[in-house]
Amino acid sequence: MVKKRKTEQEIATLTEPITIEETVPANNLRATLEEINQYEGVVGYILRSTTSASIDLKDPTKIIDYAILSSSAMDASKELSELFDIGKPKNIVVEGKNVKMLSLTTNENKISIFMDNNADCKRIQRKLCVP
Repeated sequence: MVKKRKTEQEIATLTEPITIEETVPANNLRATLEEINQYEGVVGYILRSTTSASIDLKDPTKIIDYAILSSSAMDASKELSELFDIGKPKNIVVEGKNVKMLSLTTNENKISIFMDNNADCKRIQRKLCVP
């Protein structure tokens, strides 16, 4: 049995996405993600580049949980693809009981989009031009 340690956190209520540093990706990726964030069932996204990160979640108390999930899933997919020599993964979909996550890398940007299980993951992939 694994016991989950409870930690206290102070998280401010956000009205705008968190932006770390001033650099925004050169292309229109952020605008596309903001549009996707309005889709039914989407609960937020994390966009990371080599110089900045943007987080926009409807429930800001889950920022740390979603960031850890995103990073862990990307690391695990990289390790598994190397272990089984299957090449670089195009995208990763992690599905839980109530939430699923689509993660992918485009150019130098790592994207994770979090959504309810009933959200249309394929629609989001098409919007991001991912096969």
